[in-house]
Amino acid sequence: MDLGISGKTAIVTGGSRGVGKEIAMTLAKEGANVALTYQGNEEKAQEVVAKIQKLGCKAIAYQVNLAHAEEAVKLIENSIADFGEVDILVNNAGVWPKSYVNEMELTEWERTLDINLTSVFLTCKTFSNYLLRSNKPGKILNITSQAAFHGSTTGHAHYAASKAGMIGFAISLARELAKHQINVNNLALGIVETDMIRESLEQNKDYYVNRIPLGRVATAKEIAEIASFLVSEKANYMTGATLDATGGMLMR
Repeated sequence: MDLGISGKTAIVTGGSRGVGKEIAMTLAKEGANVALTYQGNEEKAQEVVAKIQKLGCKAIAYQVNLAHAEEAVKLIENSIADFGEVDILVNNAGVWPKSYVNEMELTEWERTLDINLTSVFLTCKTFSNYLLRSNKPGKILNITSQAAFHGSTTGHAHYAASKAGMIGFAISLARELAKHQINVNNLALGIVETDMIRESLEQNKDYYVNRIPLGRVATAKEIAEIASFLVSEKANYMTGATLDATGGMLMR
């Protein structure tokens, strides 16, 4: 299926590994140029860049700490300057720290919301203002979680709160931007086999898998295929939606 994104440019935060890497690669295979971010491992990021370039697409990796507001804004500005134009924003980067509420430090709460939610506000604001100035349509996709609906029993209340906030924000933004042909959607993930959760899966796999009606965790690649559809022309009539890709954990 031709998704209609060949020649377009996408920004994918957290695009050097895990789900973000697979989204970046899937978009590139459809012909999209990709700006991706990484925080610490430049070698891994440049490996992704090289793979995208081999597909004939332009790619740049930006080192960005999304806990810092000015870096979130500069990411969008630099991408526009380097690529000439940007059509798609995928807010994928996030942290999943563990701390129960009665033990949680305020600094940990604030850092989680800064990265998982405040950076999303800043990238969306900067990107949508660019689209409005340019009088062009665009796609925004935020990667959220089933924890936004179910909460957490394993010490991730700050993560769950940030992901719930992301959904409310995206719905509001979708309402504001719909008349400008800018689509804003969410993709709610369940349990995906990535570095972020691998240790927890290894320690307590039965607990996690038993919660999934399909009986297995997701691969990053199959999540990326869904995400790519949501930022494509095939999803032009979807906005303000939160799509469930949880193996049946939500079933809303």
